[in-house]
Amino acid sequence: MVKEKPNSTRIYDKDGFRRRAACICVRSDAEAEVLLVTSSRRPELWIVPGGGVEPEEEPSVTAVREVLEEAGVMGKLGRCLGVFENRDHMHRTEVFVMTVTKELEEWEDSRSIGRKRQWFSIDDALTQLALHKPTQRHYLMQLRHSKNNSNVNSTTNSPTAASPTTA
Repeated sequence: MVKEKPNSTRIYDKDGFRRRAACICVRSDAEAEVLLVTSSRRPELWIVPGGGVEPEEEPSVTAVREVLEEAGVMGKLGRCLGVFENRDHMHRTEVFVMTVTKELEEWEDSRSIGRKRQWFSIDDALTQLALHKPTQRHYLMQLRHSKNNSNVNSTTNSPTAASPTTA
């Protein structure tokens, strides 16, 4: 299903969930620090960069495009952490890990809406996301879990905010 929105087209899966993709951007293979960006709607809050899948676009391509637009970074796309479901907002987000190799001085969202980016330890990022982005907290918990278990195809099984799906 496709739904038009000004300046973008929203893609929905067969269950009516909006298809999204995001990247957990890490500074190194140690995955000890993650990059968050300020929210476009509430600039005092930090979020994981990501956005809607465009028509005919693979989620991995969406994830790379979104981090360039929102965070002004490029890098090496790594493993998929899974598909995370947010039932409150009817989103299913495929989340990838990207090791950042280049940070642009200026990027699209820094110029157009004043978006900022900042590196956080995983614990600090979990704190930043705790109240306003519980599903994104699950991304980081899965990052930590998959790194600790060296399981590259693991998905989270929290029934309330993040469930593996076949989006």
